[in-house]
Amino acid sequence: MSGREGGKKKPLKTPKKQAKELDEDDVAFKQKQKEEQKAMDALKAKASGKGPLGGSGIKKSGKK
Repeated sequence: MSGREGGKKKPLKTPKKQAKELDEDDVAFKQKQKEEQKAMDALKAKASGKGPLGGSGIKKSGKK
């Protein structure tokens, strides 16, 4: 048994990812996604400002 056989083995290094060149369709798609995300954030902020949705339902009194 040699000294390095036991224990964890180091993972192999992965090559660096190449920067992809984006064409016009990709740029337009990313821009559309950003706009949709902004719209969703605005709707979430608007919805969180209000109280609970719908009726309050049946409330139980503490009396027995």
